[in-house]
Amino acid sequence: MTDRNETLKARLTEQLGDQASFVESTCGEVTIEIAREDWFDAAKQLRDGLGLEVLVDVCGVDYLSYGSDEWKTRSATDTGYSRGVQRDAVILDEADEFDPKRFAAVYHLLSIENNVRLRVRVFCGSDNPPILPSVVDVWSGADWFEREAFDLFGILFEGHPDLRRILTDYGFIGHPFRKDFPLIGNVEVSYDEEKGRVAYQPVSIESRTLVPRVIRDDNRYSDDLKDNANG
Repeated sequence: MTDRNETLKARLTEQLGDQASFVESTCGEVTIEIAREDWFDAAKQLRDGLGLEVLVDVCGVDYLSYGSDEWKTRSATDTGYSRGVQRDAVILDEADEFDPKRFAAVYHLLSIENNVRLRVRVFCGSDNPPILPSVVDVWSGADWFEREAFDLFGILFEGHPDLRRILTDYGFIGHPFRKDFPLIGNVEVSYDEEKGRVAYQPVSIESRTLVPRVIRDDNRYSDDLKDNANG
């Protein structure tokens, strides 16, 4: 880790104290985790006390089945395998609670003056729907980013001035970036001549294998061809 990042870590510890816990990084960047109830106040301290005046991005994350092997190749059939063909996937989870470590928002911050970057992860807790405080009042650029996380992951941002879908259609059901959302979707739209408008209907895509079980060598990249091309 660079001296600049070491200085940032020391200042974070001084500014936030026990509110921030450091997350081990494999790429040499500084990442901290902050509790949901401390996030809004901590965001103001990061902006005003540490000069992290630019919010580069906000990313929703779904850690469902994180760390488990999704593709069980040894027990797969000869015809292939894919999560995308499971037809019993849940559209809307009606459980009262989620795993508290399932949904999170990751904030990417930049200080132009100090030339440092910081990644902040905030877990949403066990509430259904998942809720985080909005930081639009801290970084105005969070407006559309938070709408995107709401649209794709279903994370609500309390205090957002205009929290509505931004990428999917107004009548879309569910949140397509959740791990339990079926890859083939649930409904499709087409123009209905009788109704004279666009109408929704159940998806008509047939299930098919999206991931081949056998990946064959491509002779275009063989060593012999490379040697011939190089003379």
